[in-house]
Amino acid sequence: MGDPSETMGSEGFDSRTAADLCMEIDPPFQENAVTAEDWRKALNRVVPAVVVLRTTATRSFDTESAAASYATGFIVDKRRGIILTNRHVVKPGPVVAEAMFLNREEVPVHPIYRDPVHDFGFFRYDPSAIQFLNYDEIPLAPEAASVGLEIRVVGNDSGEKVSILAGTLARLDRDAPHYKKDGYNDFNTFYMQAASGTKGGSSGSPVIDWQGRAVALNAGSKSSSSSAFFLPLERVVRALRYLQKDNETYVDKWKAVSIPRGTLQVTFLHKGFDETRRLGLRSETEQIVRHASPASETGMLVVDSVVPGGPGYKHLEPGDVLVRVNGEVTTQFLKLEIVLDDSVNSNIELQIERGGASKSLTLLVQDLHSITPDYFLEVSGAIIHPLSYQQARNFRFNCGLVYVTEPGYMLFRAGVPRHAIIKKFAGEEISCLEELISVLSKLSRGARVPLEYISYMDRHRRKSVLVTVDRHEWYAPPQIYTRDDSTGLWIAKPAFLPDSLYLSSRAKDVGNPARQPVSLSGEHACGRHMSEGNNCELVDGVTSMETNHEDPSEYVSHHNASDGVVKKRRVDEDLSTDGSAVADSSLNETQETKLEKSSIIQDDGLMDYQGATAATANSSVAERVIEPTLVMFEVHVPPSCMLDGVHSQHFFGTGVIIYHSHDMGLAAVDKNTVAISSSDVMLSFAAFPVEIPGEVVFLHPVHNYALISYDPSALGPVGASVVRAAKLHPEPALRRGDSVYLVGLSRSLQATSRISVVTNPCAALNIGSADSPRYRATNMEVIELDTDFGSTFSGVLTDEQGRVRAIWGSFSTQKKKKRRKGKIGKRREKAIFAQTSNGYLMLKFGGSTSEDHQFVRGIPIYAISQVLDKIVSGANGPPLLINGVKRPMPLVRILEVELYPTLLSKARSFGLSDDWIQALVKKDPIRRQVLRVKGCLAGSKAENLLEQGDMVLAINKEPVTCFGDIENACQALDKSDANDGKLNLTIFRQGREVELLVGTDVRDGNGTARTINWCGCVVQDPHPAVRALGFLPEEGHGVYVARWCHGSPVHRYGLYALQWIVEINGKPTPNIDAFVAVTKELEHGEFVRIRTIHLNGKPRVLTLKQDLHYWPTWELRFDPDTAIWRRKIIKALSCTSVCE
Repeated sequence: MGDPSETMGSEGFDSRTAADLCMEIDPPFQENAVTAEDWRKALNRVVPAVVVLRTTATRSFDTESAAASYATGFIVDKRRGIILTNRHVVKPGPVVAEAMFLNREEVPVHPIYRDPVHDFGFFRYDPSAIQFLNYDEIPLAPEAASVGLEIRVVGNDSGEKVSILAGTLARLDRDAPHYKKDGYNDFNTFYMQAASGTKGGSSGSPVIDWQGRAVALNAGSKSSSSSAFFLPLERVVRALRYLQKDNETYVDKWKAVSIPRGTLQVTFLHKGFDETRRLGLRSETEQIVRHASPASETGMLVVDSVVPGGPGYKHLEPGDVLVRVNGEVTTQFLKLEIVLDDSVNSNIELQIERGGASKSLTLLVQDLHSITPDYFLEVSGAIIHPLSYQQARNFRFNCGLVYVTEPGYMLFRAGVPRHAIIKKFAGEEISCLEELISVLSKLSRGARVPLEYISYMDRHRRKSVLVTVDRHEWYAPPQIYTRDDSTGLWIAKPAFLPDSLYLSSRAKDVGNPARQPVSLSGEHACGRHMSEGNNCELVDGVTSMETNHEDPSEYVSHHNASDGVVKKRRVDEDLSTDGSAVADSSLNETQETKLEKSSIIQDDGLMDYQGATAATANSSVAERVIEPTLVMFEVHVPPSCMLDGVHSQHFFGTGVIIYHSHDMGLAAVDKNTVAISSSDVMLSFAAFPVEIPGEVVFLHPVHNYALISYDPSALGPVGASVVRAAKLHPEPALRRGDSVYLVGLSRSLQATSRISVVTNPCAALNIGSADSPRYRATNMEVIELDTDFGSTFSGVLTDEQGRVRAIWGSFSTQKKKKRRKGKIGKRREKAIFAQTSNGYLMLKFGGSTSEDHQFVRGIPIYAISQVLDKIVSGANGPPLLINGVKRPMPLVRILEVELYPTLLSKARSFGLSDDWIQALVKKDPIRRQVLRVKGCLAGSKAENLLEQGDMVLAINKEPVTCFGDIENACQALDKSDANDGKLNLTIFRQGREVELLVGTDVRDGNGTARTINWCGCVVQDPHPAVRALGFLPEEGHGVYVARWCHGSPVHRYGLYALQWIVEINGKPTPNIDAFVAVTKELEHGEFVRIRTIHLNGKPRVLTLKQDLHYWPTWELRFDPDTAIWRRKIIKALSCTSVCE
């Protein structure tokens, strides 16, 4: 287990026993001590050759996550432009990096080598790009390291550009530091230790002596003390010579170099002779070893662990003491590694002692690079590749298994965690990545297939989940990225042929993975390398694919499990004892006979489910009536399009079916369950055991409800006949003291109900803005009850006959956590910005932040029934494809003003006249309130007309007392033949009445239907929750940054969420179209000047380097003609540009 006190750069380590701690000693006394002048001269030569490395890991891979960081490197070959740094800086996966020299000259660098085991790697740069700095390379002198040597660590410590830390080498034989149990760890080498106190950012710094020679490479530190850990340079020098051998200068095209590295997949530890004796080492063997070793030798190499499936598996065991290699006594890591590296794919002879018995073994040395993955599959945001030696050693699995570095969306939705090993997919055993790709190529969009995996935390049991292939184009088609060491880039190719993945825009295809098999090229065997082929596609491009529609009857046979059981039972009953007569006669049945049998089967199934419903014990009439209309929603939001400030990726909630016919079903649910239209919705029905997809068809712009469509034919004949729509009873409105039945579903789809009493039928909501603006219910009156089932239980409110009076929906809000006092009783008021896992930038105060809370209230059904009538009868809005039929959707006219009620007693204190108070009381003797303006939505037609604090007294001379009055007035405008969409408002402002003509706005129920991903940030038009803050930038409003991605250019340069982009390179970007036009002109690698305005109004100018190779510009837009979210590449690098 990793020590949290030992860190790589800025990451943490584990504490060891006292024997592992450094033993600080004073340097020996020297008569001719090194002077300060000697150090000054050495540092003058060294400092210009030390660079600050700014790295961005663009994808999670192997042991590293996608991230942006800084570190240190130094020049070891000026002519070829080679920089030495740590492996965890170079990264095992895709990386983009720049080196900044002492004089602030910055050049791009490209990785050319990272060692599979040891913590060192190399970047290269163009030496001719450095025009204004004189510098020399730093020579490597591993032989100069000795205990007591005074050293200096020169690097980027704690973010400082140049930091020089002094120390003295105290140990040369420290165990390699153990950083974490599921990440990178060095092994099979000694480390040096000194008390130099290095911190984050100093990774890769040279450890120099007074002559300006690098004697070691800084790698990590112990946060609990000032100890720093340095990597010896012997193997670094060897690797550098290989790189220099085939590449004379930078001008020549860099040739990928293969540096021989051998392994037995065995980890050794250096144990003292006292420990080896306890392990059974014979005294005569110890005597031989001591005589054959230097006098300073204190121990021997002992097997610590063996990776399953490796050359040493079942031959070596933990506790084995290594005596000889190829006949020579070997007690040091370096000597063993030299033999292994020189014997790749050859046999070596080992002599070991196990429990006092000597054994001789002959083992084949494996090529270490063959078990170090250099390609990965990216599908639906997931990163999957063969299990590396590093992680196989951590988890004790065989190398090459199918390993999930990052689950992305599709696998995360199914519940597959990071570090999972995929064992079975869609019924086929998976042993290598190529087999997984082959299975994927046969699946249709929307298919639901089982997946089995294991994890290192529970390695002996397989876990089974259900994976749903993305139906919408949330992500690019599956791609294989392969490392190209000649360019330092990872080149993307389609994972399979474009026509291998069948697209389906119909829900009927979901769950039917049976397809015509389309296999990969024959070259794609279960090996390490993939056949790239000649198909050159755009990086992250979208390939056009045909749409395939399945027969509905086939769908029922796959999904209607219960129906299938009924069918099987009937067939079994009809079989004769020998099973042959009925089988033969069935072949000659007429079509009419088959239909008749099918009808009988359906009737049987219907009777079964109706009987099950009627047999519910102790249920009320209302519960029995309403239960077949209830559905459980499970909603997932892809991270690539978490728009409108949605605060989570996963939601649950109960809804009710409000319309059900042979061609369309509609269910209503609160917007805290279905918050945005870019979602994957699954519906589970209380009346019938089936789960089918739904599509968001209407999101009310103000009220807290959404309408979701489903395909009734997907229920199967039995399910479609059992499921039914609820009866809506909007009038008369509920009153205080009315009894209602609160009915909902548990997670197990069991109906639960209770009788409650309405305590307040018209409670006005007052929900404050969240830290990150998102939908909040405004201008709504809700129903409150005396008792309910808690804040997480949603459902419906019905009368005793089971007619729906209201939806019992969930509402989201944020509450500030109480500030904690410090130890001395004072509040800590320090304000900091924190980067959260979902990419938002949240403001924290004194260690506290806002917490998400939810509560439930009743939403009157009359508003939903009005929209339903418009959808069924035909509305006046734009058409939307629902189950293959285009239907006009309703538009909603609203007054984009946030209002709140004020008691008339308070209004009198503000100067409201008695006449108006009497008129308002006469209009509504129950509420006794007046509506006041809290604020206008920025960009609305009411902006600059109404002011905060205005009292709305009347519309068209009719008194107004509640939100419903304003909604009715807006609807009246739609019914009027001649109107300009304006309301004649009478308001009370600062002691006087004012007559105003205020415009209304017409909104659809689509929500945000378009987003752009540029350089890793998700931009959209400002959504209503942002405009509700009452502020839009004066510079033409701009586009709003909703989210950002880890490892992207915006992460690297700090363009985070919660701000508007108003200019790029001096060109205004007032809307999405203008933003696309400007960004299309930007080239790969170009630095871009961006002007932003934060939500708090603070302007900022920053620069950003565009990376079209790993982060192309793409658009995600909802297509109402196909009801599919379509992905379109706006600008990316062509394959030719990448390979040049």
